[in-house]
Amino acid sequence: MVGSLRDKGVEKLRAVYGGQLPTPPAEGEDEFYDYMLETLFGQLWSDPALSVRDRRLALLGVIAAQGEEMTFKIQARAAMLNGELSAEQLEKLVLFLTQYVGYPKMAKLRMALLEVIGELDPQDKEP
Repeated sequence: MVGSLRDKGVEKLRAVYGGQLPTPPAEGEDEFYDYMLETLFGQLWSDPALSVRDRRLALLGVIAAQGEEMTFKIQARAAMLNGELSAEQLEKLVLFLTQYVGYPKMAKLRMALLEVIGELDPQDKEP
């Protein structure tokens, strides 16, 4: 059983990212992480009103709007590893977001996505 909101957040962080992120600092070592784990993962990602997949789609849209390649790759990889979105669905999402975010940003993010797909599913499309 999870003892604290922070512990619940650590569990949810691991689930959301399939254990792909480094272990967070111990409680009390970093106030930023403690707050993030309690609020973002312990409360918001854990709220049953939206699924993790719903949140992931929203987050991918926000990240795309910012043109943040590294974070887009982290989210796309986690979505594929957790079975939330397939490579095909992610590619369709990129096409959709291109119309709202713009071609220059999304061309870069498409290449990042194809890199992730190649890592996780090598028989799929290459850039």
